[in-house]
Amino acid sequence: MKEFLRVRDGKKGNIYLGVPHRLDRPVSGVMVLARHVRAARRLAEQFEARTVRKTYWTVVEGLVSPEMGTWTDYLCKIPDAARVEVVASDHPDARQAVLHYRVLATDRHTSWLEIELETGRMHQIRVQAACRLHPILGDTQYAAVTAFGPATDDFRRRWIALHARSLEFRHPMTRQLVCQTAPLPAVWQSLALSSLIEARRE
Repeated sequence: MKEFLRVRDGKKGNIYLGVPHRLDRPVSGVMVLARHVRAARRLAEQFEARTVRKTYWTVVEGLVSPEMGTWTDYLCKIPDAARVEVVASDHPDARQAVLHYRVLATDRHTSWLEIELETGRMHQIRVQAACRLHPILGDTQYAAVTAFGPATDDFRRRWIALHARSLEFRHPMTRQLVCQTAPLPAVWQSLALSSLIEARRE
């Protein structure tokens, strides 16, 4: 992204790029980046205050019931591992994780969910779905058995069926409401639900 900005704007020297939030490596979708420190700070404040609206699409194993609801759990990062587990609320390192979901479509084996995050914990959607026996397609790290995306021996490059669909936030300088939506990658067309997904690509 820095190189893109360097070429587009014809700039020389160092280019600042602030990253006020993150996506897991195997997740596709929309991100917001900041061009200067003040913008990065103001965006980070919105994420910390939970005023950014974050919507995800995901396809999980099994049929999710009921068709809409809220999942609330307490999560803890496993020491020295890039994994998270569900723990009791009184665990000393427990952090509350809350999301709201609705089922957009199902077939006999999978459910396509739209998720709005209330909190933003590490691997939150992945572990909250998996602990309900609905792991995200391709997410072998959390016990998925259904493959997704291009095959690769590098687990860091393995796709999972999780897509950051949209972000809604206030522009850090003008305070105007901004809503950015990311189209689905072509690899999603391999899914059994692809005809329904195609209808919602825009």
